[in-house]
Amino acid sequence: MHKFKDHTYGFKTQFDPDTGLYIRSNVLDENGKDSGAEPFMAEMPHLLDIGIMGHCIHGASGLCVQAGVQCYQDGLNINQPNMPLRDYQGIIDQCKGAVCQVALGGRGDPDMHEDFEALLAYTREAGIVPNMTTSGYGLTPQKARWIRQYCGAAAVSWYRSEYTDKAINLLLDAGVHTNVHFVLGRQSLEEAIAIIEGKKIPPGIGRMIFLLHKPVGLGQKRNVLDILDPRVRHFFSLFNDADNCRIAGFDSCCVPGLLNMALKIHTASMEPCEGGRFSAYVTPDLQLLPCSFDQKQRWGVSLRNLSLREAWNSDQFEAFRNVMRARCPDCTLKEYCLGGCPVVPEIVLCGMIRGGNKNENQD
Repeated sequence: MHKFKDHTYGFKTQFDPDTGLYIRSNVLDENGKDSGAEPFMAEMPHLLDIGIMGHCIHGASGLCVQAGVQCYQDGLNINQPNMPLRDYQGIIDQCKGAVCQVALGGRGDPDMHEDFEALLAYTREAGIVPNMTTSGYGLTPQKARWIRQYCGAAAVSWYRSEYTDKAINLLLDAGVHTNVHFVLGRQSLEEAIAIIEGKKIPPGIGRMIFLLHKPVGLGQKRNVLDILDPRVRHFFSLFNDADNCRIAGFDSCCVPGLLNMALKIHTASMEPCEGGRFSAYVTPDLQLLPCSFDQKQRWGVSLRNLSLREAWNSDQFEAFRNVMRARCPDCTLKEYCLGGCPVVPEIVLCGMIRGGNKNENQD
């Protein structure tokens, strides 16, 4: 068990690298007693999402589009260099003793990186747990064994294809704790409902993790969920059933929807947007962003010029946090959702934010 004390914001964290269990205390007073207040942020990110991939073989092939997945990184059209191993090592060196785990990603499958094993090994040697998501398009038995050796867990993106099933089986056969990532939008909503109602998650996986569709990159506004859509309310209400909760998980972007429509879920089990508070994203060319969905890099800071800690404490990151601080000052649920997404507020599943917006200006 790794134990961290945040001297700046006055709380403690424990992380189990074997199980992934992450525990964060409330803010402690001068006597070390629980103040009852949750910390708003940490002095360094606890999770770092590292975009090691600058291009995507799977996306460029058109298979994402064929599967109905609208890539927010626009892997269909953008082709940039992958992050060099030396740059990655420089980031990991700055993470020691502060960052619990890293999520490997970017504009393509991390297992397609030319230095894939070296990246994983260097991370583990630093006492940090790597995790990753893949389409499975280029996954091999050898790569699955490396993932088992070094990673805490892996996820396979739901592309409804033969290689999706193959990747799940390769990882499970190698002994990897495996989840499935499902992008939840208008076009996939009926499928998501059918999966949960029929308990149709692939056998052997941990959970089906639902990621809210965002109108970023190739993502279209017309695919954004509308809180007034009765299907949306039905889907989230399914998680008032504990059995359904046991087979599913959500990204933090879904928290407003859960708060508004799955009222039986205890708020302590939800984590609102952690971008710029407990997590950050590094682009392949070393821009630090509060969130990977900030594709215009409005809040970006170059790690060529500043350290990770300096960038984390930069004016740009503080401006991002201030968006959350200023949102919904009179709402009784603010402490649980922080007003939802600061990057693309149109995805927030709350009538108070969206004002019943039906996305009339659709792409």
